[in-house]
Order: sequence, then C-alpha cells, then structure tokens
Amino acid sequence: MKPSEYDLDEPIVAIATALVPSALGIVRTSGKGAIELVARAFSRPEALRSASGGTLVHGWVLAPAKDVAGMKQEKSEREKIDEVVLAVYRAPKSFTGEDAVEITGHGGPATVLAVYRALVAAGFRPAERGEFSLRAFANGKADLTRTEAIREIIDAKTDEARGHAADRLAGSLSAEIGEIKAMITRVLAAIGVEIEYPEDEETTHGAFDSSLVEEASARLRVLESAWAVEKMYQDGARVVLAGKTNAGKSSLFNALLKEDRAIVSDVHGTTRDWLESTADFAGIPVRVFDTAGLRETTDLVEAEGVDRSRSLAGHADLVLYLVDATAGLSADDSEFLERAYGDKTAIILVWNKADKTGALPTPAIFSAQDGAIAYSAIPCSAKTGAGIEALVAEAARLLMGDKGERDLRNVRSGAPGSERQKIAIETANAFLVHAIAAATQGFPKDAIEQDLEEALSALGEITGEVTSSDILDAIFSGFCVGK
Repeated sequence: MKPSEYDLDEPIVAIATALVPSALGIVRTSGKGAIELVARAFSRPEALRSASGGTLVHGWVLAPAKDVAGMKQEKSEREKIDEVVLAVYRAPKSFTGEDAVEITGHGGPATVLAVYRALVAAGFRPAERGEFSLRAFANGKADLTRTEAIREIIDAKTDEARGHAADRLAGSLSAEIGEIKAMITRVLAAIGVEIEYPEDEETTHGAFDSSLVEEASARLRVLESAWAVEKMYQDGARVVLAGKTNAGKSSLFNALLKEDRAIVSDVHGTTRDWLESTADFAGIPVRVFDTAGLRETTDLVEAEGVDRSRSLAGHADLVLYLVDATAGLSADDSEFLERAYGDKTAIILVWNKADKTGALPTPAIFSAQDGAIAYSAIPCSAKTGAGIEALVAEAARLLMGDKGERDLRNVRSGAPGSERQKIAIETANAFLVHAIAAATQGFPKDAIEQDLEEALSALGEITGEVTSSDILDAIFSGFCVGK
C-alpha cells in the first residue's frame, strides 16, 4: 500500500524497537480511540482511561480473553504477557497529534511480539511504513522538512551528519524558507496594489521593490550550493590507500580505523586483496579501502590484487598514496599517479615513516614528473599516529572542496537535506531570476507576478504546503515501520 492510500482514521500499532534481545522494547499506538483499545489489553483499564496526557501508568499487558464454555475470561483470569509502563498522550499533544499510548516493556523479541499481537487483537491495525510520521504531517505537527529530518537522523553515519539533521528537525530549514517566502509575498502584495489601482500612480509608483527578489534569490543560491556539503555528510566518500609494497598502507588503515583490522608485516605482498571498513573523517562518513601493494610480480594471485588496487583507485573520491619516507618518491610512484588518474581524483601524498632515522624531507608539494599535476604532501607515521590528525583534516578539506566549507558557513539557518528539497529550491530560484529579468526588461507586472507565484509554489513543495501524493509516497515509503 502506498502512503497516500493509508487510512488515517484507523487506530494503528507498530513495534518501534529492533526485535533483538535488549533491556527494553517499545510498542507504539496512535489514533482515535487508541487509549480505550489499549485499556482492553491492560490490567488497570480505569487507571489508563482516567490518565492525563503526559503521564505514565504501570501495569500488565494481558493476553486476549479466551472463550471458555461460551463465556469469556475475566481480566483476573487472563494470562499476563509482560509488566509494562504506558506513556499516555492525548490529542493534540502527541507526536502524531492524535491520542496515543506507547508501551515500554522488556526487550525480548518473543515478549515484544506477544504485546504487539495482543494490541492487534484488541482492535488496532498494523501500521504501514512511515505512517506515524505521515499522521504527524497530516495533522500539522511537522512539515515535510522536519519529517524528512527524522529519517536523516536515523540514517546518519556520523555525529556531524546527525547534527545537521537535528537542525532541520528543529526547524532551521523551515524557518529559512519561511523568511524567503515572506520576502516574495511582500513583493507580490506590492505588485497586486499596482495592478489593482493603476490610475493611482502617485500612491503606487515604486511599490514594487526588486531588491527583495534579488535578496531572496541570493539566499536560495546559498541553499543550493550547500546541498553538495549535506550530500557528502549523508552519502560519504570512497577513500583508497595505494602505494608500493611495504609503504605502510595496512598500518595506516589500522590507524584510521583505530583498530587492528589489517595484517601488518615486513614481508612484501602480505596484502593480496583489498580490505574495506568505515571511518569518520571530520564528520564525513568514508569507506576506506586497504589495497595490495603496487609492484611487478609473477605471483598470479598478487598480480590480480595489484590490478584490483588500480581499479579501486581509479573509482575513488580520494586516494591516499603512501610513500616510504626513508626511500623517497620513485619514478614508479610518479608514473602510477600520472598515468592512471591525472587530476580526476583528489590525491594526497602520504609521506609515511617520517619519524624514522634517515627519513627524507617532506616535499612541500608533490608534483608528477612533468610538473603538470600537484598534490598535497602530508608527513606522518602510521605506526605512532603522528600526523594522522593533519592527514584526516586535509582529506576532509579535499573531499568537501573549497566551496563546501564556504557555502556551509554562509547558510543563515539551514540547508537542504534531500535531493527533492534541492530541486525545489533550484526551481524556485529559476522563477525568481526570470522575474528579475522581466522587471529589468519592462515586462508587464502580471508577468512578473506569475513568476513570483510559481516560485512560492515551488517553495511550498519543500515544506509540504503544496504537495502531491507522488511526493508523499516517495518520502514516507522509505521510512521504517513504527516511525
């Protein structure tokens, strides 16, 4: 069933925590009559029915009454499923804006499932994906930006990504869009006066202020460019460790992960295939690949590993190319980088083992043999950890790009958190740019008015004031059940 087809009048129930052994398990309910339906499966029904919103009630969830010899069991005779605490919410002061009860009990999968089944037997319909959040939106408890931010928080891979999503959940993007819409509305009102009273030129002349449209457009451009930063925090990047054998790739892999994942050995060719794990580069979630050392070999297995290393590096967002500082940069190192990648992939020359006696000075800038390609060079020691912090910071800078940090700082109070939001912002700004051009070229005011109204409509899609069933289906169908 699509989210747009959900019956929002029916009371619903869902398991809100993972079905794994844990200290606590939560089952959520919401909808008209939810409190009364839970009371049917509760050992203290009157205490629940009389409970105020925002209070807790302790008791037991009971199994459905059995029909014994034509007579249904009394509550005192029914099987006790679990000792629970009920959190009671009364409309409109709940997440969904409806009456709701959240049941917190012990977290054993069998126990949580038994509680859930008892509530279904009491009259609840199993909730569909995202139905609680859809009801919150439908009942005016959250706009679409805040609703989407819920999923972003759940999916966040780093604390930085979570923080950005939390800002949107708190209303940062909604507030920014609201201010921009207010500017456009003021201009529309002024145009409306000029169109309505064309004969009163002394009063209406100059009422239309294009500077407000220009400011709104500038703020939308900032939001547009900030999407690249948000997308990096959400989707992450591929970082490949490459270099000759014994350059220290596996040691650096372990240092970046802060755990011993890769075997470290002085024997050439120890790593024959790539290893993969995740790490946090200054808030950017990255997939780090440790690859086989690059060298000529007659070993067929190792040779395959070398080919895979080249392939992985060719598809990376960033290559950390390690060189043994005691040996220095060889012609093979330069040739590998120059031939395979040029300037298509961000690269950092990692001057590893820089702490060792006899280590050569770190080049200020690494250049390929013809001098056409230049990359950062960072001294470090994968063994001691010296320089790793600087390496991660430089890696994050390259992954973000110069525009990323600049645009993120310029965002006044939020940034788009989804491709859908970014497209709507681009659409709105395109109409504003057209309106500014129309005003400059002396087009009729009603033509400018049409552009501004289209811009408002596009911005309304971001928050959900203007929406369609297709948009709702795309957003809420990706949610988990119980959210």
